[in-house]
Formats: sequence, C-alpha cells, structure tokens
Amino acid sequence: MATKRRYVWGVLTLIPVALVVVARLFIIQLNPMPTGEPRLFKIVAPTAREVVFQRLAADGVVRNATALNLAAQFKRMPARYEPGTYRVNPGMDLANLHRALRDPVIQRVRLREGRWIARQAPLLEEGEVCTAESYIAAASNPEEFRKEFPWLPAGIKSLEGYLFPDTYDFPPESDPKLVITTQLKTFERKALPLLTDPAKLHNLVIKASIVQLEGAKNDELPKIAGVLNNRLNKNMRLEIDATVLYAQQKWEVLGPGIVRTVKSPYNTYLHAGLPPGPIGSPGLASIEAVTKPESHPYLFYVAKPDRYHLFGETYDQHRQNIRSARRMFAQQPSP
Repeated sequence: MATKRRYVWGVLTLIPVALVVVARLFIIQLNPMPTGEPRLFKIVAPTAREVVFQRLAADGVVRNATALNLAAQFKRMPARYEPGTYRVNPGMDLANLHRALRDPVIQRVRLREGRWIARQAPLLEEGEVCTAESYIAAASNPEEFRKEFPWLPAGIKSLEGYLFPDTYDFPPESDPKLVITTQLKTFERKALPLLTDPAKLHNLVIKASIVQLEGAKNDELPKIAGVLNNRLNKNMRLEIDATVLYAQQKWEVLGPGIVRTVKSPYNTYLHAGLPPGPIGSPGLASIEAVTKPESHPYLFYVAKPDRYHLFGETYDQHRQNIRSARRMFAQQPSP
C-alpha cells in the first residue's frame, strides 16, 4: 500500500514539472524567428488563420503555425485574414504579424496622359506594380478583355488609347490583367459616356490621342481638334510629328527631314487620313475636345514658348507664324 501511495505521489509531483516543460516548449515555439528581410505575402481569397500561419511557417516567417494559431485563438484574434498583399518579415511576434496582415500594401502610381503603352509600362515597373514586359503583353491581347468590355472596337490589335491615364492604387506585384481591367473600367466610367456613337468611337479616340500630344493647354484643345477636322475634310495629310514618334516608338526631338523617312502607316506625313489606331492615352479634356471641336477656318498651328499656339488659315500665314514663334523662342532667357 505504501508503495502505491509513493507511486501516486511521484506521478502527481511530475505533473507540474511536465506542465512547466510543455509550457516552456510552447513558449519557445512562439518565439519569433531570427530577423530577416521584409517580403511580400499575398492572400488571394479570405483564408483561415491557421492556413495563413502554415504558409508563413513554410516561408520561414514564423516558427510554428500550430503554436501561433493556439496563441491567436487564446487572444481572440480573427479566425481568418482578408485578400491583399502584405509586407511581413521573419522576426515579427504575433502582435506585429497580426497588424501587418490587416494593413495591405498599396503602390500608388500616376499613369500619365499622352503616353503610349510602351512608355507607360516602365512607370508600373518602377512602382513595383508589375513588369513592363507583362503589361505590354497583356495590353496586346484585347480579345481577352472583350467579354467584360464588349464596347471595345472590333478588330483592334492593341488596347492603345483605351487604358485610361489616372492615379491608381495597386497592390505590388499585381497581375497586369488587374491593372488593365482597372484602367478599362475607368475609361468606361469617365470617357465612354462622352463617346456615345459606337461607330465613331475608335476614330474619336484616335483623334483624342493626337490632340493630347499636340496640345498643352486644355482651353486650346478644341481649337486643335478643329484643325484636325478641317485638314481631314480637305483631304490634307495631317503631318503630325507625334504620329512619327509613335511609329518609331521613341520620344525624341525629330531632326530635319526625318519625318518623311519613317516608313509606317502611322506616319501622317506619308499617309492621308487618320493613323490606324491611337498613338497614346488621351485624358478626359482631349476626349471632350474631339467630341466638341471648335469650328474655325484654321489649317495650321505652331507652338509658342508659353505652350499655346499661333493658328493660320493659309500656308503663307503659317510661315509667318513660324517666323514669329522662332523670334519668341530666341528672346527667351537662357536656362
């Protein structure tokens, strides 16, 4: 009997020791990993907390997913985490990790008016939104977006002109299709209500893209749109430098005589009418301008130092305006 009592007493004595050992082992498993470099962690759909912790453990961000989940349960933390891209790093304790998983990372990027796709793409790459190459590739496949945006003109080979320029907030390392869908939705919301005739949609967007690159002052854009219409109505070539730059896919100052050496259907010095497609992303003011062009007799314009233009009805007037503009530029103080 005494032996039995000693045995029971020994077991009861060991239980607290075992509990202490288990508790210490549990605490060890809760200890943060050695501090490491921050990394991005994506959750694509509402996901159970335990699954999130398992992924983090597999990535070496936390030590033990089960222990961490029990501790989170004890602290009554949410049972799941929401979709988003988050910045985490090894070395975070449970409280800091939880805060990080409730604060998605957003990259703000300004996609500029007038830039064509290949010039816009580097802004997305610099902003760590997506690679330039993946964005250009996705924008070259309009049919992939037609189901969601049936108003896109038939037969286009690129989404040039329809990727609305604006300031956007994207998660880092976004799918370029998400970026493009967001831009198309913005075009649909802001621009499409002004472009009410589907038969004229593509030509108006082409005109707007030209006006965007030719004009610098919003109040002058309808006047420039009027010049385009006047030249088209008289079967005159548009002779727009910006279309040559688009054909070259280079933004640069064109040297003398270069405009007539670039062989491309986009070169409006060599080909009559509008180019085959838009030459960049027009903003809302340019789209409004081509839907309400100013009526006037002008066929020519030349830029002044203040970025407004001198307009002429005849070529002789245009030559006089060119001389006047050159004098204005010559009188500008040296930078």
